[in-house]
Amino acid sequence: MKHVFVVNPAAGNGSVPQVVRERIAGRPECEVYETKGKRDATAFVQSRCARSPEEELCFIACGGDGTVNEVASGIAGNPKACMTVFPLGSGNDFVKAFGGAQRFLDVEALLRAQPLPIDILKVGERWAVNAFHFGLDAAVAKTMIDVKPKPIIGGRNAYPTGVAKALIFNMRTWCHMEVDGEEFHDGNMLLCTVANGQYVGGSYRCAPRSRYDDGLAEICMVRPVSRLRFLTLMNAYKAGSHLDDPRFEGIVFYRRGRVIDVSGKPGFMVSLDGEIVEGQSFRVEVISGGLRFAAP
Repeated sequence: MKHVFVVNPAAGNGSVPQVVRERIAGRPECEVYETKGKRDATAFVQSRCARSPEEELCFIACGGDGTVNEVASGIAGNPKACMTVFPLGSGNDFVKAFGGAQRFLDVEALLRAQPLPIDILKVGERWAVNAFHFGLDAAVAKTMIDVKPKPIIGGRNAYPTGVAKALIFNMRTWCHMEVDGEEFHDGNMLLCTVANGQYVGGSYRCAPRSRYDDGLAEICMVRPVSRLRFLTLMNAYKAGSHLDDPRFEGIVFYRRGRVIDVSGKPGFMVSLDGEIVEGQSFRVEVISGGLRFAAP
């Protein structure tokens, strides 16, 4: 099997391309591609697969969750291609469902890993491997993108910075939501996550019961609460105990589903694995076994 390292040259303070090349030096079964900008990883992966349609290819996403999303988007549904991750982002959310980033930093283990089918979320013509979310979460993600390059408030502090800003400006968002054809919500809410993975924002375990291979998404919606109450509950939400904590009764609404339809008012925005997309209506479909993923 050919292993193709898809490298975001901006990850890891710019040292990643050299580190990757050193670790795979002398291996004819490995090649490296450095991305040139946003969505370039997806375009490259699709073209590389088209160039050798019968060849077994494993793409290694070298970067953060955005790079993981772009590589996954390029191979989703392709029976000849699989992927894994060399995690170098500030959050590395998706690989936490497989034991955490440290397991994926062993290149030898990555090259030996065998792919298994996992689920992926199809959102119109886009894909999400980890989570689709909106409300306060989407506002947080937008701020994260804006402040990530900045000192002090950016980098690993980008998520708490996003939360702080959202607590001021984004405590209510109106939406209508149906799950598998049944109405789930109509009105204002604080946040909602449709998850394939378990974590968002680097350490917030929003979907503790999620499995990446059960053919179902986890839908967790939180109704509007006061800022003070939100702050008293945030640590429990971060730890992933909110589904069992009696303090969340009447606040958290949870279910599983395969098809989720969401609509909002003008200016409505969602986050797909951290990338902000604006629109007034979205359909999320769980594609069972739609992605081949190799975990060491």
